[in-house]
Amino acid sequence: MTINVKTVGILTAHPGKEAELCNLLAGLIGPSRSEPGNLRYDLWADPSEPGVFVLDELYVDADAAAAHQASPHFLHYRANVGALADRRALSLQAVVVA
Repeated sequence: MTINVKTVGILTAHPGKEAELCNLLAGLIGPSRSEPGNLRYDLWADPSEPGVFVLDELYVDADAAAAHQASPHFLHYRANVGALADRRALSLQAVVVA
């Protein structure tokens, strides 16, 4: 049985870095959605908290998630995000998915 891998990234921009962070995150969408094992890759913003963004990722399995983390676009993100935001990533397992 294949177990999907769900990751949710929560990022809070450093003061004055909101636009730069949004651009960095938006640059991940196209390349990530094009990866063979990607099922979903969405960027959300919290309208009640400007500068708070959520990346919602779903991969077919752990190998696909690992390939994403080794991709050039993800490595570019990792090299630059620390100067722009505080971040937290959640790796989730499905309990009930309809």
